[in-house]
Order: sequence, then C-alpha cells, then structure tokens
Amino acid sequence: MAAAAAAAVGGQQASQQELPASGLALDKAATAAHLKAALSRPDNRAGAEELRALLERVLSAERPLAAAAGGEEAAAGGGGGPGAAEEEALEWCKCLLAGGGGYDEFCAAVRAYDPAALCGLVWTANFVAYRCRTCGISPCMSLCAECFHQGDHTGHDFNMFRSQAGGACDCGDSNVMRESGFCKRHQIKSSSNIPCVPKDLLMMSEFVLPRFIFCLIQYLREGYNEPAADIPSEKDLNKVLQLLEPQISFLEDLTKMGGAMRSVLTQVLTNQQNYKDLTSGHGENACAKKSHEKYLIALKSSGLTYPEDKLVYGMQESSAGTSTLAVQGFAGATGTLGQVDSSDEDDQDGSQGLGKRKRVKLSSSTKDQSIMDVLKHKSFLEELLFWTIKYEFPQKMVTFLLNMLPDQEYKVAFTKTFVQHYAFIMKTLKKSHESDTMSNRIVHISVQLFSNEELARQVTEECQLLDIMVTVLLYMMESCLIKSELQDEENSLHVVVNCGEALLKNNTYWPLVSDFINILSHQSVAKRFLEDHGLLVTWMNFVSFFQGMNLNKRELNEHVEFESQTYYAAFAAELEACAQPMWGLLSHCKVRETQEYTRNVVRYCLEALQDWFDAINFVDEPAPNQVTFHLPLHRYYAMFLSKAVKCQELDLDSVLPDQEMLMKLMIHPLQIQASLAEIHSNMWVRNGLQIKGQAMTYVQSHFCNSMIDPDIYLLQVCASRLDPDYFISSVFERFKVVDLLTMASQHQNTVLDAEHERSMLEGALTFLVILLSLRLHLGMSDDEILRAEMVAQLCMNDRTHSSLLDLIPENPNPKSGIIPGSYSFESVLSAVADFKAPVFEPGGSMQQGMYTPKAEVWDQEFDPVMVILRTVYRRDVQSAMDRYTALILMDHQNLSEHVLCMVLYLIELGLENSAEEESDEEALVGGPERCHDSWFPGSNLVSNMRHFINYVRVRVPDTAPEVKRDSPASTSSDSLGSLQNSGTAQVFSLVAERRKKFQEIINRSSSEANQVVRPKTSSKWSSSGSAPQLTTAILEIKESILSLLIKLHHKLSGKQNSYYPPWLDDIEILIQPEIPKYSHGDGITAVERILLKAALQSRMNKRIIEEICKKVTPPVPPKKITAAEKKTLDKEERRQKARERQQKLLAEFASRQKSFMETAMDVDSPENDIPMEITTAEPQVSEAVYDCVICGQSGPSSEDRPTGLVVLLQASSVLGQCRDSVEPKKLPITEEEQIYPWDTCAAVHDVRLSLLQRYFKDSSCLLAVSIGWEGGVYVQTCGHTLHIDCHKSYMESLRNDQVLQGFSVDKGEFTCPLCRQFANSVLPCYPGSNIENNLWQRPSNRNIQDLMKEVEELQGRPGAFPSETNLSKEMESVMKDIKNTTQKKYRDYSKTPGSPDNDFLFMYSVARTNLELELIHRGGNLCSGGASTAGKRSCLNQLFHVLALHMRLYSIDSEYNPWRKLTQLEEMNSQLGNEEQQPEVPILYHDVTSLLLIQILMMPQPLHKDHFTCIVKVLFTLLYTQALAALSVKCSEEDRSAWKHVGALKKDEEEFSVLASCLGLLPTFHQTEHPFISASCLDWPVPAFDIITQWCCEIKSFTERHSEQGKALLIQESRWKLPHLLQLPENYNTIFQYYHRKTCSVCTKVPKDPAVCLVCGTFVCLKGLCCKQQSYCECVLHSQNCGAGTGIFLLINASVIIIIRGHRFCLWGSVYLDAHGEEDRDLRRGKPLYICKERYKVLEQQWISHTFDHINKRWGPHYNGL
Repeated sequence: MAAAAAAAVGGQQASQQELPASGLALDKAATAAHLKAALSRPDNRAGAEELRALLERVLSAERPLAAAAGGEEAAAGGGGGPGAAEEEALEWCKCLLAGGGGYDEFCAAVRAYDPAALCGLVWTANFVAYRCRTCGISPCMSLCAECFHQGDHTGHDFNMFRSQAGGACDCGDSNVMRESGFCKRHQIKSSSNIPCVPKDLLMMSEFVLPRFIFCLIQYLREGYNEPAADIPSEKDLNKVLQLLEPQISFLEDLTKMGGAMRSVLTQVLTNQQNYKDLTSGHGENACAKKSHEKYLIALKSSGLTYPEDKLVYGMQESSAGTSTLAVQGFAGATGTLGQVDSSDEDDQDGSQGLGKRKRVKLSSSTKDQSIMDVLKHKSFLEELLFWTIKYEFPQKMVTFLLNMLPDQEYKVAFTKTFVQHYAFIMKTLKKSHESDTMSNRIVHISVQLFSNEELARQVTEECQLLDIMVTVLLYMMESCLIKSELQDEENSLHVVVNCGEALLKNNTYWPLVSDFINILSHQSVAKRFLEDHGLLVTWMNFVSFFQGMNLNKRELNEHVEFESQTYYAAFAAELEACAQPMWGLLSHCKVRETQEYTRNVVRYCLEALQDWFDAINFVDEPAPNQVTFHLPLHRYYAMFLSKAVKCQELDLDSVLPDQEMLMKLMIHPLQIQASLAEIHSNMWVRNGLQIKGQAMTYVQSHFCNSMIDPDIYLLQVCASRLDPDYFISSVFERFKVVDLLTMASQHQNTVLDAEHERSMLEGALTFLVILLSLRLHLGMSDDEILRAEMVAQLCMNDRTHSSLLDLIPENPNPKSGIIPGSYSFESVLSAVADFKAPVFEPGGSMQQGMYTPKAEVWDQEFDPVMVILRTVYRRDVQSAMDRYTALILMDHQNLSEHVLCMVLYLIELGLENSAEEESDEEALVGGPERCHDSWFPGSNLVSNMRHFINYVRVRVPDTAPEVKRDSPASTSSDSLGSLQNSGTAQVFSLVAERRKKFQEIINRSSSEANQVVRPKTSSKWSSSGSAPQLTTAILEIKESILSLLIKLHHKLSGKQNSYYPPWLDDIEILIQPEIPKYSHGDGITAVERILLKAALQSRMNKRIIEEICKKVTPPVPPKKITAAEKKTLDKEERRQKARERQQKLLAEFASRQKSFMETAMDVDSPENDIPMEITTAEPQVSEAVYDCVICGQSGPSSEDRPTGLVVLLQASSVLGQCRDSVEPKKLPITEEEQIYPWDTCAAVHDVRLSLLQRYFKDSSCLLAVSIGWEGGVYVQTCGHTLHIDCHKSYMESLRNDQVLQGFSVDKGEFTCPLCRQFANSVLPCYPGSNIENNLWQRPSNRNIQDLMKEVEELQGRPGAFPSETNLSKEMESVMKDIKNTTQKKYRDYSKTPGSPDNDFLFMYSVARTNLELELIHRGGNLCSGGASTAGKRSCLNQLFHVLALHMRLYSIDSEYNPWRKLTQLEEMNSQLGNEEQQPEVPILYHDVTSLLLIQILMMPQPLHKDHFTCIVKVLFTLLYTQALAALSVKCSEEDRSAWKHVGALKKDEEEFSVLASCLGLLPTFHQTEHPFISASCLDWPVPAFDIITQWCCEIKSFTERHSEQGKALLIQESRWKLPHLLQLPENYNTIFQYYHRKTCSVCTKVPKDPAVCLVCGTFVCLKGLCCKQQSYCECVLHSQNCGAGTGIFLLINASVIIIIRGHRFCLWGSVYLDAHGEEDRDLRRGKPLYICKERYKVLEQQWISHTFDHINKRWGPHYNGL
C-alpha cells in the first residue's frame, strides 16, 4: 500500500487505479467503529498497524495536489478533482476521530469536558477589544467585548480599542489581570467539578492526529520553493496556503473543542518520539525521504544548519542513489559553521565591505555564534513553527498556534520553541516584502507569551532569552551600519545606523524591540539583565550604534536640493530602541538595594562613551556647523545618575567621572542647545524645513523626557562640578556671542551675522536661565513634575482633556503609576484648572469641553521658563505671555526686551543663591582669591554689585569712534598699566586662554551683570585681511552694577530720579522684608526688587544705593539721547499714533457696516400676517425699489430688466416625517425594535391618493390632494436681490474661475455675492405698484352671492401668457428650476404620464409645501410662535406670483370646477348619465387646503380682499361639514343620539378665534359677548341643508359599494406633530455594540463602514461596493429615497455624523461626547461617550430649517461614492 502511494506521487498515473476499490467504497463509519474496537483491546498492535495503513492510504490520496502546487510535478494528476481527494481525506479523519459515531455528537461530547478557566479567545487585526487599566497587571492586558461586558468595570479606567496586530482575551488569567475583573464565566475555577475524560473518547484522536499533522508538515515542505532572487514568491506561498486552508481550519476547530482536546493536541505536538519516527526520512518510503530532503534544503537556504550526523547520513542518501544535492549541501554547511555568518543574502547594502568587517568584529564578541545559525527540530511543534515563519506567518496558522495557549503545558513548550526560533524570525522579517503584516503577526504571538512574568522568567533562565534577544537585535542593526561623519570625518572609527535604510525607515525592528521592552518590564528578568556584565557591555555596544546618527551639516551656500525625511526614522529609533528599554530598566532601580545595578550601568555607559570619544577622535572642540540630536549614551548616563541620587541614596560624586571626562560629556549636549537657538534664528534655513522639524521633535511631548530633559540635567551636573568660568565661557562661545559682550560702540563678530546676534544672545541667556531654574530632575516629586507640566501647557492655551494627556510627557515607564488618566492626573488637573463646558453658538462651530487655568495658578504658579522649555512653536510662548499679561492686568509695554528680562532674572537668581552674609564687609577686599577676571575683585555677587569700574580696555576695529578721540593706544596702555587694581580691565582672549588651561575668565555672576551694559572681553581670531584691524582702546566707564540698575530704572520709567530707596520711608522693610515668592510687574518693579534684595544682603550696598540716589542727576542734555534710543522713542510714539488712527477707522467702519446691514436685511419685508403674504403686500411707495448687490444700482423691477431674489431651491422630505405622536421614535438597538414608516405623514398621504385613484377619475383625484410631503420643493432666500442680467455675467465669471470648490457652477449653484450664502436660482420679482395695496385695503360691502359669481367668472377667464418679455422668460426658467429640483417620481402621480394635471398638482403643492414648512418653523402655531427667523426674509410673495402665472395657463373646465359644486345646487339627473366612466372625487373627500390654494392661484393677480374672504368663507363651510362627517363616522349609535340632544359643544381656543377674525370669517363685535363657537363663523351661500345633502349624496353611492374605504377616506388626519429625528440612547456603546457587528440586509455581510440613517433608522453600508446600484453607493441612494437628496447618517465606527446634500457632503461633527466634553472621532481614545442633547437639538434644528448648506462650511463632492 505504501509503495503504491509512493508510486502515485512519483507520477505514474496508472497507480491510482491500483488502489483496492473496496477500501474506498467501504462504509467509513463502520471502518472507524471496527478500528476503534480493535484498538481498545489490550493487545492493539494489529489494530494500530491497520489504522496506520489506512491513514497512509487516505492521507496520501491527496498528495498530487501539493505537488501540483509546487509547480514542478504538475503532471502528477490523479483521479478525481483536486478538491475531491482533499475533502475525502478530511471526511475520513473526522470519521476516525469520532470512532464511528457522528462527528457533531463527538464534538459536543468533548466540549462537555472543558475546564474553561481561561477565555483565550484569539482575534485578528481590526477586532474591537477592551483594556482596563484598573484591572490589568500587565499593560498589554486585553479583553474581548463579551468578557468585558460580563465583568464589572464601573468607574474603572478602561477604553475600547481596535486591535492593530491581533490579540487574545486574558479573562481568567491571573498572571495578567486581577481576579476582580474576571467575567462571570471565568470567575468560577470550574476545574474541580469537571469529570475525568473517559479514555476511549479521545483514543482515536491520539492515533490519528500525529499522522494528520505530519501530513500537513509534508505539504508545507513540498510546497516551499526558495524564492528566486529577483521575483518575490509570495504568490506561490499563498497558493500553497490556500490549498491547505481546510486542513488548518480543521485543526483550528479542534482547538475550540476545549481543554480535553487541547491536551491531546499538546501531547501530539510536543511528543519527540512520534516526530522522530515519522519525519526522520529513514526507511523505505521514497516519498518521505524526498520530503526530508526538501526540509534540509530549506534549512540550509535559510542560512541554518542541522547540527547532527550530517555527513554520515549524507553518505547513506547518496548510496541510495538519490539526489546528490543534499550531500553537497551538507559539506558546505559544515564548512560554513566555522565562519561567522553563513547568511549572505542580507548584506545587500552599498557599504558592503564595511558592514562585513564590522560584523565580524562585533559578532566574535557575542557569547555564542550558534544563537544565530543553528536550529534543531525535535517535535512537530518546532517544525510547524519553522514553516509558519518560512511562510511569513499565515494568519490561520498563527490563530491555530495561539488557540492552544490556554493549555499550560503547551504554553511553556511553545514559548521555548518561539525563543529557539527567534534569530530565524529576525532574518525572515528582514527579507520580507510584507514586513508590516509580518510584524503585526509576530507581536500578536509574542505579546501573549512575554507578558506573563512567570513564563518570561522561566524562559530567561532555561533558554538564555536575554542573550538571544540582545544578540539578535545587535545582528539586525549590523546590516545597516555606515561610517559616522561626526567630528573627524576621515579617521572616524565609529559606525552608526543608516537612517535611510528600509530597516529603520519602515520600523522593521519594532517587533523585536517591543518584545525586549515587554520582558524588561518584569522585575525578575530586568534584574538578571542588570546583573550580567557581558549583556550590559553588548547592550551599550548596541546603543552606541545610535549615538550620533542622522548627522546634520549646516548648509552655508546653496539651499539643500533634497530634504531628507530620515529624521523621523532616527527619532523613532532612539525612542523605541534606546529610550524605552532604558525606562524599563530604570523602573526597577527605585530602592537603595538596587545601587549595584546603577553602578554597573553607569560604569559600562562611561566606558562606551570613552570608546566613542576615542573613535571619533574628540579632543575638546566640537566640529563647527554640525549637530546630531541623538546621544543615547549621554542620556542613559544622565538618567541613571538622576535615579541614583533621587531614589537610591547614592552620592553624586561617587558616580561621576574625572574633570576631563565631564568636560567632554558637556560638549555635545551643549552643542544641541546652541543649535536649537541657531535653528530658531534661521541660521539653518538652507537645510530646509526638516531641520526645524528635528528641533521641534526634540522638545515635543512624546520625546522630551527622553531627549531634552536628560540633556539639560547632564548639563546641570556638569555646570555644578566644572569650573564656573570655564562653563560660562563655553556657553557663550558655543552660542557664538562672545564678541557681543563689549562696552565698545562697535564690535566685530567673525562667526555670526549681525541679524542673528540678538536672537543668539537671547538664546544663550534663555539657556542659562533654564539651566539655573529647571528642577525636573533635581528633587521634584512625580506629582510636582506633573503639576508643573500641566500648568505650562494650560498657560499656553486652554486645552481639551485628550490634548493635555497627549501633551504632557507621560512617565514613559508603564508601571510608574503616573499614567495619563490615572488618579493623580485627574486630581492635579482639578487642582489647577477649571472645566469650561462646551458652548454652542447657533450656526457657529461646535466647541469642545476645555480646561482653563485657575486665576491663582496665573498668580502663583505660572513659570515662563517651563513654558519656554516645552513649547514646540515659538508662538506658544508669546500666547502664554499675552494671556498672562491680560490676566494680571499690568502695563507690560515697558519690558518687551527679552534680553533684559533674562539678565535681570539671572542677577536676581544670583542674589537669591549668593553666599552667606558678609561679616565684615570692609575687610573683604580682593584677598588672595582665584585668578578672576580682573574686572571684579571676587566671586561674590553681593560685593561685586557695588564695585565701581573706572576704565576698561576694549579691542575695537580701527573704524570705531573710540579710537579717534584717544591718545595713541600704546602710550595709554602703558600709562594705565599701574591702574590695574583700580578697576581697569585687561584684555584676555577667551579662546586662547581656555585652550591653555581651564582659565577662569568670566566669573559667572559678573558675566550676568555685564550683559546689562553689553561688556566685551574678546573677539575670536579674525579672518585675516578681510576685517578692519583691531586696536585696543580705553573707555572711561565709572559705573557699578548698582548704578547701572538705577539708571535702567530711570530709563524704563522715562523720568529722572525715579528711583527712591523705599527703606528711607519705612525702615520696617529692611527688618521684615516681605518679598513674595512670585511677583508680577513690569521692568520697573523688577529693578526695584533687585535693588531691595541687594540692600538687604549687605549694609554697604544699601549705603551705596543711597549715595547714588542722592547725587541729583543733572537734567539730561539732549545730545545724550543716542540715535538708537531716539529711534525707539520715536517708534513708541509712532506706534501710539498708529494705534489711535486704527481705532478711529475701525469705529467708522463698524458704524457703516451696521447701517448697511440694517438696510440690506430689509430689502423687501412684508411685515403683515401670513394671509397677506399669500396675496401681495407691497410697501407704501408707488413702486417697490430693489438694490442689486452686484452693480449696486437701485430701482424697480421691470419687464425688460427684471430684478430677482437670490434663492436656494431644495427638495425636502421633512414634512413627510411628521407623525401623529409627540414622542420621537427611538433608534433600534436590538433585533426586536424596528421602525415602520406606516404612520408617517408621507405614507398616509400616499395611501390616500392611491385609494382615490383606485375608485375615481384620475384628473379629479389629482385636484383633491396635495403632494410634496416627500420631495417637495422648499424655496428660501437670504433676502438679497440682483438684476438678472448681472447674475448671468456673475455666473459666467464663476465658470471661468477654476479655484472655486465646494459647489458646482454647472448646476447653477453660486454663493450670494453679498452674504456668501449658498444659492442655486434667482426668483424674479413681479413689477408691482401701489394699486394693489389700495385694492386690499378697500372695505367691501357687496354681498356674498355677487362675490361668488365674480370669483367664478374671473377663474373662467384663461390667463393669456404675457408677451415675450425678459421677465416672462425668467419666470419660465425659474419654474423649470423648481421642477428639476426634485426627482421625477415626486412629480408624476397621474396614471397617464405627462398629463397636464401633473404639472397643475405639482405647482399648487409647491405653495403648500412652503406654507407648511413655514408653519413648522414657527413651531406649529401662528400666535405664540411669532415670526420665525425666515419671516423677515420670506419669498412667498414672489413665489406665488410665479406659480399663479403658470397655473392660469391651465384653465379648469367649468364643468369640473369644484367652485360650482361648493356654491351652487345642481339638478340630480345630470349625475345619472355617466355611469360607465369613473366618477369624480366627491367634494367631501377633497382636501380643503389644496382647494384654497387652487382657488387663489387661479385668480388673476393681484387679488382683491373681498374675493379672498369670499373664498375662505365658502371653504370653511366645507371644512366644517367634513369635520362633522368624520366625527359621526367615528361615533357609535349611542354617541350620536347623545349629540342630537345635547347640542353644540363649546370650544374655547384662542388661536382659532384670532385667525377667524383676521381672515374675515368672524364679525368683530361677535367675540366679546358670547362664548366663542366655531359654528358662528359659518356663512352659508345657499341653504345649508340642501348643499350638505347634495355633498352627502355623492358619497352615498360610493359607500354603498365600498363601505370600509368610504369611511377611511372621510377621516383625515388633521394635526400632525412636529417632525423629529430619531431619539438616540444615552450611551454610545449601546449603539456601537449592536451595529458594528450587524449584517447588512442587502448584502448580508458585516459592512466595513456601517452607518445608520438618523431620520428613519435604516442601516446602510457606507462606501460599500457590495450594495452599489447603478454607480450609486448605498448612502447616496438612501439619501435620495429617504430625504429627497438630504441624508443624515451616524457613522458607527467613527461616532461622527455626515450630511449628504445632493451631490455634496460634509462631516457635521459628533453628538456624542466623553466625560470631558470632547468628541472622539474614529473612537481613537475609546472612552465611554454620552449623548449631548444640545448638539442633537442643533442638528435637528438645521434639518428642519433646511440650513445645512448655510451653516456648515466644509462641503465636498462625494461622486456618489458614499
């Protein structure tokens, strides 16, 4: 049998038929039962043999398939289709497992034995899961939705998230989460009461599964071909995987059967004996040998070797006469083992030689080469994982391997296997073309394994996990090293990673780094790492690859051609690969006992730094014009120093290196600070925008605490331990401002252009201030840091909660407790800020909930230094200062001078921290102190402040004015040589001195002081020849710091003698000084404060201040004002004047605008009541005058040059959404709740019309109702008018202007030229004169009979269309526009298409729609609602003119005119003649409002008042009769008799009586005397009884035949309630959970972007191609059907609402906000969201008032793709 199978694979097709047919035909179940019995016997060898043979046969039947997939042996077909054999094999396996029973019953039986203590549900990318930080022990903990909702997480800090890489549910696993968070199912430790699994249940599985898995492995071996170098072979791999889909799915189903089956699978997968027997390739089976051979080739091609007995085995192979390939392979492989790296293919970069050389050097130092390239497989699990990696982690395989994890034994075995393959994973990942997908799958697995501390510890101990990880990372980075160009380009031996390499650009390394970070978060593992010196050395080696990467060189001449974006990669790499592991390690160095670890790290870190300095040949000067922002070694050192001092009680000096090393350490971080200032001074502008990007990223919130903070701390340490003069002079030199500090009027700076000097000096001083006042790593507690950060962010701008979370650098280590959202975050936030709830500006943008700093925070905690440190954009500093000054309300114009601020602040800092009180001041004259700068006698600021300097010697260019008026320089210097001690300065060259030794040149405090007067000490060597020669000149100064401060006070206050020592008045000040900690004020107060402090600290100073003030300064002679000062003074005055001018202009403009708005809005305002609008109400002038907003001319509208109103026509179905219940319908959130549209206004009207059309004559039906409930046309205007010819030229200009987006000019859309409101048509104004008004006002006393005749005659006259004028053309075109606004189906209701009745019906329905909507806008009530906003800008008047003009073209045949039926009695006999055709609609079935509109629009315009009143009176009689009829139909017999006897019902309703009297139905005297009765309004034209009888007769004949329908038609719903959108649930989660998994009713798939219509609740696929019809996607289609082109959809996965209006759409915003009043678009934060009722009201209001187009600004075309 085996031979036959082998032959089949070999390719002889005949062999298929040789299989005994009976074997296949046998009943599977019977065979299975028989085998099971055989195996149950004590001696089961025979059974086992039989089963083996059967399996061999069954499983081999599908072998040709894999061969075909391999593509080489495609000829080896075989009987049956490819799928058939495969199906067959699976069927056999199922049968055998079940042992003859049914497979489903078997599954159920196994499930009964599942001890489900863990959930372990595995999910793939995009699954919605939850994470609860309150319950999680590991930060990676996650729960599936079901477990989350079944557990109790109320009040916890949880969020919902979309899984990026996939994951698994941790419910029930107490290693990862606290038991309190388990759900109900997994709380019970159910293992206790589960019965033991009966032996025979799974017996067959134990025999069958090894074979099955082996078969799967053989397929994988068979299908794999090494990809050729040039073609990626993903296609082939995918083909193989597709073929294997059923098998892997079968295994996956087995894992879901629960614990019992999992333990069997674990046995099978980890049993080494089974594996050996089946896969070794020994034995006679050629097929097995071939398979083994392919396996070995795959191993070799992966650069791996198979460690044992190769050569011996190779000989056997060749003697057996098979391929010799394997032999050569092995010989080669053994040879390569000795070399360092047998895998050549990952060395494709250009710098090959270097990479190689480097790699050899490094790798030899790592512990064990075998980590990289030896793999030995001992079990199925190991080989399965090998192939999983080879095939780049197919999703199904990953899921299968993860599904097994709840089995503890398997978990350990699998983790070890995973670690064993770690190096191989890295190699595959590097070569992969789909590295993103692959990375996600790797992390999907590793996060499940390494988050468990116990497991991580075990693997670390048993499998050298740490060694493997560090070595693998090192290897990975080695493939992309380049030579570092920092410092000494030619001879540098340092190598750095190349950030342009794909490995870094695509973040390919992140799976490995994230695993490393994950295991370092476990204390036990981190401790091993910190104790292992070898590992630390290797790790520092790794970190040094990043030291100095992405070097920037300043472009001095040309702008750089290509801006490289590699800096993203560089910052990401340093953060992820260096900083994150560092924070992980730091989190375990918190207590005194861990001192040793810190010492280790610091020691190796310094060693690595020393190596680095040597490698780049660094002496003491950094190379000019280059900077790198990446110094991870410095930062490791700084952070461990900080930890050592802060938490571990180590003495700082014990971990510091010698002075020389400190000097070197200081240079590069200082270089970065100086470069930041240069970048902000635009000195790097030729390097392009990316350099600004780097400067911003360096301080940005996610990076700052791993970048700038450690750098500043390191500089603080250096400053405190190095010589102050050396430090300060280095700072000024790095910032290139040494030459600025001079007393001379001119100076020469060879390294800086003049325009940059000011900002660089500012930068240098700002840096010093930050250095001296930042306390982040100097003893602040975590909470204080958090508070300071929060205050700084809030002071720049008010912030939303989420942006605060994002902007505050979180403590990067997850276990620190200060996680955003943690308790301390919230409590600090509530302490420093007030919450501003979101406000709604109607029609404005929607606000988010904001936090704003409390007033006392501004008062006491505002810290500009912290703000400067944390601002990414310089404008934020300005914003913070502006807000501060606005709040403290002080005059801050005086001290806009940034440099001065910093100088004064530095002096103040110096005073606060100065030495102790001087005991005997006089004695303290420059004793034998260190060699200070000879300007000042000592290093004590307090005494230096009063030291008078008489002369200084400065070096100035020859051209300087000082030279001219001096005696020859040489003599003056001789003569003054003796004055050395009296305060003359000697000139030192900063640089030269510093080069000789650390010469103390500028005393720290003096330098701060001198800046007040811009002292100058030296100038850098000048470029020879170019600059004028420097000469030494002597300046007379005669000032001390104190005297200068007092002068400054005078200058700032603008008054002479402005400073008066306060203690002269109030001696108390000196005894109990109350100097507040925080003080506000301008420059004057600052100077006063400093002088007071100086006086307090020394009596001598006090005396000198008094003396200076007593010398009454003479009035300043005018020549003293230097040109520069004059300039600034002039500037101030000019500014002041300019400001006043501007104010005046603005005021004037505002008043003009106001008057203009008043006129513009009032162009045409009929201020009368509605009925008067229906007719015409013109102002009392002889002719209405309109202003054209385009040409600006005023004038009447005329026939040949008509004026028009700017209008927007839109189809609307809002009316159709009215229902008869006040409560809005709820959005369905369960399967049971459904919304049916039967009770909407539109549906009811539709039913009524079709019922009428069934029984009555069509043309008559179309006069008996109105349409337009759905798809009616609504006309609205902004109230502005324009000449129609002006409008046409305006449209032409828009057409030629390509820039305009957002609306389509071809569809006639435009924006009003004046108010920019969206519009799409122009409604002509009918030329009107004053006669109409007189007609309307004239009292009438004619009787009703005459009037009725007149009405009939007037209606009978056909309206001749006016002659062809421009006006009439426009009337026609606007009518066309109105028709085209809505879809054809909303216009055509007649049975005969194209009948004129359709147009007639449509036209009066437009009038009806607009009136009904006007009513709704007024809240459904004409009295209380008052005029709506639209009242003032109504265009009903013009609209009615246009409609009437067109309707008069259709004369109603006088036979059928309803007017006659209303006003005349007819003879009965005429009714009998026309029985054969359908009757007309009985008058009682007519809709009265429609009749009113028909009657009015059929009259010639303008309408007389008495005609109008006549029509209303007649129709009221009909309405009254209809009401009675409907009432009596509803009543039962008894009710009717009761009514007969009781008589009239009294009804008191104010609105009705007001309307009745207004319409002239009611004589005015009537209403006072009697209680008001509606019947009193009736005025019957003919005897009431007769006409009612006549009307009822019409119905009688119909109801005799169809009584039900007859009744139904009588009862009309009169009062519809206002329309509403659906009512939404309080919590968004209820919507999300129901809809995001709901299947679409059209395509029955779960949509990728589900959406739900908020008008009718329909569930649709947004952008889904599945539901596309004729190129319209489902949302667009639905918006046309449900809202006649307007759709309001809630996007389920994003929580936002989109509006579709015609061919445009816009994102409206969200009506669900979180607890902090913020939207969460795309549910990124995943916090619980709650409905914001105000926002929802705004949305509903915009829908009802049709103002989406006007209020929302960001519209775009959707091209029917939504």
